[in-house]
Amino acid sequence: MHDPGTVPPPAPADPTDSPQSDGKHSRRFGLGVATTLVMGNIIGGGIFLLPASVAPFGTISLLAFGVLTLGAICLALVFGKLANQHPRTGGPYVYAREAFGDFAGFLAAWSYWITAWVSNAALAVAAVGYLDVLLPLGDSRIAMMLAALVIQWLPAAANLAGTRYVGAVQVVATVLKFAPLLLVAVGGMFSFRTENLGPFQASGSGAVGAISASAAILLFSYLGVESAAVSAGEVRNPRRNVGRATILGTLGAAFVYLLGTLSVFGNVPHDRLVDSVAPFSDAVNHMFGGTWGGTVVACAALISILGALNGWTLLSAQTPYAAAKDGLFPSVFATKRRGVPTVGVIVTVVLASLLTVYNYTAGSHGVFEILVLVTTFTATVPYLLATAAQLYFLLSGQTARVDRGRLVRDGVLTLLAAGFSMWLVAGSGYAAVYQGVLFLFAGVIVYACMSARKKRAAAEQ
Repeated sequence: MHDPGTVPPPAPADPTDSPQSDGKHSRRFGLGVATTLVMGNIIGGGIFLLPASVAPFGTISLLAFGVLTLGAICLALVFGKLANQHPRTGGPYVYAREAFGDFAGFLAAWSYWITAWVSNAALAVAAVGYLDVLLPLGDSRIAMMLAALVIQWLPAAANLAGTRYVGAVQVVATVLKFAPLLLVAVGGMFSFRTENLGPFQASGSGAVGAISASAAILLFSYLGVESAAVSAGEVRNPRRNVGRATILGTLGAAFVYLLGTLSVFGNVPHDRLVDSVAPFSDAVNHMFGGTWGGTVVACAALISILGALNGWTLLSAQTPYAAAKDGLFPSVFATKRRGVPTVGVIVTVVLASLLTVYNYTAGSHGVFEILVLVTTFTATVPYLLATAAQLYFLLSGQTARVDRGRLVRDGVLTLLAAGFSMWLVAGSGYAAVYQGVLFLFAGVIVYACMSARKKRAAAEQ
């Protein structure tokens, strides 16, 4: 473990990171693919329910969306600056370890890994609900479980085929899912009716309370801004492209979120929107008449979730891969074929599958929902560590890592990003924080074992 006040030597070149080492199946991402990775991971299936979820608070919830968007952009800018100085696979793990040592790096990697595979299980289960619209599964719990498992393993298969196919799937999924979303977001403006908006403040809890309450629901929607930074090793010219992809992807997602939610608000009467289970479907029905909106939205939701699973599966393997190369995760996670950390992909999808099976066989929806909320907390651990690392680099006078001409601006930006991360923690709720801390403590035990093994191996050399 290096001293946090010193800069560790750069990691030796890893031949597995070379795009040529894995043949035709490996290909580094350009700016376009990296941007779709960010957008695809931020926008999963949640957008299809968000307007109805925040409608009870009134149109004041759009202000909460605006505040969250600014916070997400600040966080994206910080990740872009960090990636410019540390263009390695691993994202927050790399930044935390560079600033504070192995233990902080491990916590970032451990927390991010938990976030990824629990979120994958949640996305797959959510996708089954949309699949049921297209292919009725009845009330068969076995059929729903098998469908969820297939939905998880299809993106895993694309990842195992190589980064070339991961990028192709991500581009196609992002284009296909954005078509209907943009149809509602842009086309809905032509049938927008202000009388459908309802009251500005409908909850009666005061402006600050309404914004905070609606923000707590919307917080999870921006997880994924770090996607390009985590996969920096697979991005061409990462010093240039990671930061740009992060900003462009976040702005693109924010545009769809804000305009899409506003369009639904203006097309679906407020009293109907509050009770809607498919707000985008209702908006399409209002725009064009008929009842075919449900099918369109179900298709878009499935494509959206598959695209998000495709990107999150890659990210779930990248952080353990970076940590394994530094001896902080089991060495088997450093196995890489066709540009993809194959062991990380397989272990992640197996864990997510086991959690899915448990959810359907135990029928304990409360436990599963708590685990999903935990991901909001566990995701903020690497966010906070990354912003703290940037703050450390700024205040410690490391001229090689910061732009001294923009020190004040970067400092304010970092503090805003840290505040946004803390807001994420507060929004996840007491139960999620409690469960999340237990997950972190389990990681401490794993770190102790890995650290002891690493030290013993060094002593034997």
